[in-house]
Amino acid sequence: MPAGDENDLIKVQAALAKAHRVIVLTGAGISAESGVPTFRGGAGTSVWRGMPFEQLSSAQTVQQNLPLVWEWFDYRRGVLADCRPNAAHRALATCESSDRFTEFTLVTQNVDGLHAAAGSINIIELHGNIWRARCLHCNARRDVRDIPNDERPPLCIECGDAMRPDVVLFGETLPTGAFDRALQRSVNCDVCLVIGTSALVYPAAQLPEIALEAEKFVVEINPELTAFSHRCDVSLRGLAGEIVPQLLAVK
Repeated sequence: MPAGDENDLIKVQAALAKAHRVIVLTGAGISAESGVPTFRGGAGTSVWRGMPFEQLSSAQTVQQNLPLVWEWFDYRRGVLADCRPNAAHRALATCESSDRFTEFTLVTQNVDGLHAAAGSINIIELHGNIWRARCLHCNARRDVRDIPNDERPPLCIECGDAMRPDVVLFGETLPTGAFDRALQRSVNCDVCLVIGTSALVYPAAQLPEIALEAEKFVVEINPELTAFSHRCDVSLRGLAGEIVPQLLAVK
């Protein structure tokens, strides 16, 4: 049971029972429960082979040293290889497939692919996906798991040009259309769930902001108090893997 007033949990369940359109924004916190590291911030976690995270994951390094970028992202995928979706990922996937709501929109800031691994299909991946490669020339995609490890950088099967990790790097904008779709769903939702994110990093933080401005019911689920907590209709303290299945239990 989440910390705080038990009535808050009941209040959210009641709001979801009446809702037709729900949008969910997930961040690093939901994946941390599956053992996914943030790869940034504090001590050695922000540096790899003496290079800062921000430099390795930058548009500039893609242009200057694409093989190094692939080496870094291969390392990251290796760390993720044993991570599995947790109960929160699975509850979101089950809710989508149940057609409980007229419109159920899952938006994630995470690139780890755990939502898809749990069975979610219609995912707006604001920052891309670490398991995909994208052609530098024609933007064709390939699943990295289908590419031999010695093919670095991979070559596009459509045009033959080099490919890069299909994630948003420092110095780049979000995928065309992805954020606009998410923004529209925020305006039209009945309930907005903000799971495992402080909702302070823009532009993703605009989604709950827009929902609040449109007087929608906004719920935060986070183990820690955040700067966004006091602004929500309800803020539930606790693990997503414990709270989300309770909120989205398919009747």
